[in-house]
Amino acid sequence: MFSLYKKELFESFGNGSASVIVGIFSVLCVLFLFFFETHYNLLDIGIASLYSYFILVPWIFMFLIPAISMKSFTEESRRGTLVWLFSQPVSIRSILLGKLFFVWTLGLLCLLPSIVYVYTVDALSLTQEISDVDAGALLGGYIGAFFLCGAFSALGNLAALLSENPITAYLLGVFFCFFMYFGIEQLSSYRLMGTFDYAFQSLGLYKHYINFSRGLIDSKDVFYFITVVLICYGVSEIKIRKKK
Repeated sequence: MFSLYKKELFESFGNGSASVIVGIFSVLCVLFLFFFETHYNLLDIGIASLYSYFILVPWIFMFLIPAISMKSFTEESRRGTLVWLFSQPVSIRSILLGKLFFVWTLGLLCLLPSIVYVYTVDALSLTQEISDVDAGALLGGYIGAFFLCGAFSALGNLAALLSENPITAYLLGVFFCFFMYFGIEQLSSYRLMGTFDYAFQSLGLYKHYINFSRGLIDSKDVFYFITVVLICYGVSEIKIRKKK
């Protein structure tokens, strides 16, 4: 697993795709957080908080992570290297875990430039005489982003295994992430199922992620994200064994 993980990581940095992905993520964040006149703009909200950043992150991840995971499996199938992997003394689980951790790591690397935003917001709090950055909410936001990135990575890999076509795999991955994060939350808000609405809402990523972004670190939310990753991994293992 570790050798495949290193291969994917070194290859992505070698051909520059990792740098492009991190760059695109950072540029979009900077535009929304400092330049565009939206409710994400840190200069307009008047408080020393990165809450708007952690609300923005899922929407960018929603489109970026399926693009990474799409390449991870559909490109392997198209080039025939997936068949070569099957012929090597590498277990199915090692292949899946190597791919999952590669996508997960690349997603987490996109969060590294946000250290600059923390420094910027802290500096602004001093010059504008407002309260300091809430360390608890900041820590919770990063933990939530960590687990959300893992869930999106697992969903993206599953989508890539369900389709041989790269475009279809990407669109399917975006749909999976969108539905799990925003779709379930919206459907539950219509109150169509009465007392079951809360239970249905709990199936979505949004409810659990937003708790982290508010600084509420709960073992139930951690367990939920781990469960989502494990379920996606289990279905992916069934699918890839059929491919083999």
